[in-house]
Amino acid sequence: MSDQHLLDTKGPGQFVHTDPWRVLRIQSEFVEGFGALADIGKAVSVFGSARTKPGSPYYEMGVEVGRKLAEAGVAVITGGGPGSMEAANRGTVEGNGVSVGLGIELPFEQGLNQWVDLGINFRYFFARKTMFVKYAQGFIVLPGGLGTLDELFEAMVLVQTRKVTSFPIILLGVDFWGPMIEWIRGTLVAEGMVSEKDLDLIQVVDDPAEAVDRVLHGAVTPSFKGEQRPE
Repeated sequence: MSDQHLLDTKGPGQFVHTDPWRVLRIQSEFVEGFGALADIGKAVSVFGSARTKPGSPYYEMGVEVGRKLAEAGVAVITGGGPGSMEAANRGTVEGNGVSVGLGIELPFEQGLNQWVDLGINFRYFFARKTMFVKYAQGFIVLPGGLGTLDELFEAMVLVQTRKVTSFPIILLGVDFWGPMIEWIRGTLVAEGMVSEKDLDLIQVVDDPAEAVDRVLHGAVTPSFKGEQRPE
């Protein structure tokens, strides 16, 4: 895998013979991504687990999110894999929208799902992540695992540090995300690792229609049930 070869420690001087040439491959991924996505118009990136099963509540959430975004005239960008990514791409196609998949070389995933209209395969995670942010006006995050958490927290850091602005991040599934929110509040905020206002970087809802409305209109009202906010 290209990421593994790039990040592995090599013997003294070996990088001189490999890494400079690898830069050209990395550059080509950025060029391909920029060229392919430059004209997709308004878009939202949708994240979620590759392990979500078709027909499950989370899968159906993904289908509805994709469909409603498409009906609003917004392109949908996913990681192009199975599970929740497939669900969002499927809903987008059913809503006659632009369905985009940004794939990555992984040993346990088998290419882009069948609902992707515009697909690009990447070797390097960081090139792929750039496309998720650069061509989206916001994120909707379905329940997921480590990859989903990676994308979520990276987006939060980019907003927190103002690398991107006016970028709503909507989490779908109060019961799923609630314990994480409480841990952030009860541990990170309590110990001064993050500020209370950092929780306002994300919004948590249960209704796919509300998630789409918030991501499209940039709503910033805290929505996690049970929260108490100072006036």
